[in-house]
Amino acid sequence: MFFSFFIAERIYRGEAGGKRVSRPAVLIAMVGVALGLAVMILSVAVVIGFKKEVKAKITGFGSHIQITNFDGVRSYETKPIAVDDSIFLALYAYPEVKHIQRYSTKPGIIKMNDTFQGMILKGVGQEFDTSFFQAHLVEGEMPQFSDTAASYQVLISRALATKLKLKTEDKVYTYYIEGEVRARRFTVKGIFQTNFSEYDDNFLLTDIYTVNRLKGWEYDQVSGLEIQIKDFNRLEETTYRIAADTDKRPDRYGEPFYVCNIERLNPQIFGWLGMLDLNVWVILILMIGVAGFTVISGLLIIILERTNMIGVLKALGANNLTIRKVFLWLSVFLIGKGMLWGNLLGAGLYFVQIHFGVFKLKPETYFVDTVPMSLNIWIYLLLNIGTLMVSVLMLIGPSYLITRIEPADSMRYE
Repeated sequence: MFFSFFIAERIYRGEAGGKRVSRPAVLIAMVGVALGLAVMILSVAVVIGFKKEVKAKITGFGSHIQITNFDGVRSYETKPIAVDDSIFLALYAYPEVKHIQRYSTKPGIIKMNDTFQGMILKGVGQEFDTSFFQAHLVEGEMPQFSDTAASYQVLISRALATKLKLKTEDKVYTYYIEGEVRARRFTVKGIFQTNFSEYDDNFLLTDIYTVNRLKGWEYDQVSGLEIQIKDFNRLEETTYRIAADTDKRPDRYGEPFYVCNIERLNPQIFGWLGMLDLNVWVILILMIGVAGFTVISGLLIIILERTNMIGVLKALGANNLTIRKVFLWLSVFLIGKGMLWGNLLGAGLYFVQIHFGVFKLKPETYFVDTVPMSLNIWIYLLLNIGTLMVSVLMLIGPSYLITRIEPADSMRYE
């Protein structure tokens, strides 16, 4: 082992396969490894970042799990469920549950001069987690969310504000039709922007007291509960556990509960995100294949140019395995150098995008205005280790060419 390593290191440090023919082949091989690894790092980072960003926006609007009335599923003109402290205590008893908040929704119309706009008025209580909207607040401040008094304040998206020509502290008139037309005037306290058009174009956020009065509900009735959990990877398991104890059971008014998670409420979006994983695997396979084949071609050229050296080593008593190890170690050195360049390129572009957002996207199509990237150290290390191992394994077969070289025949290459 040490002998093979020593010979390979001498070749690498002395000439690095740098003969007239092999030098460009080795350079091409290292460039192939570098570009392949850089593309893999960036591809995985983009997909992970994109999925993380989209999931964060969907759950920011609707949390991870929702408990609603079974008869009002998938409708914003919801039917109520009654909630009290006992339900909160029962739900917080699950170790996976992080936060619970109430909400109520009411469809309506915004009227501004000659402009009409459909919308969903969403009311939330004082326990509402405002961190998501605070992170996407672009103007003004968060309204006061109360369950005992009407604030007549709303949080509106920039998309709606632009369409209706509204700014903070402007008055907005809304109308609701349920038997008769009812009107409410609100003050725009804040403007948010998530670039998630499905929600930005529809929702206004206000206090739950106002919405419940519009719907004529009792003090303990709401459209539903939103539950945040600690680990998104345990979403299905947690949903099933809560549903097994809660699903279709009546509240004190006889209304049945129904438990559903965010993936089931948005199957198209999560199905689309799931397809991105397949794209990543295709890119990884292609890039590893390209890197591997460029290294194979470089190794074969080096072997052919070192035929005389191989014959001399065999004449001195070195066996085929020892000589194969020499060239495999040499390949490891060359692959390592290519990986170093690839890491510098991939990691460099990653940090440039993270800090400066150089690469832009159309938010109307991709829900984000810059290319999102996210990568943890374990995936980063796995990409490097996997690239090295697969590249070396792909060289084992071609290295058997050494066994075909005989000492006597090698003299013709002198």
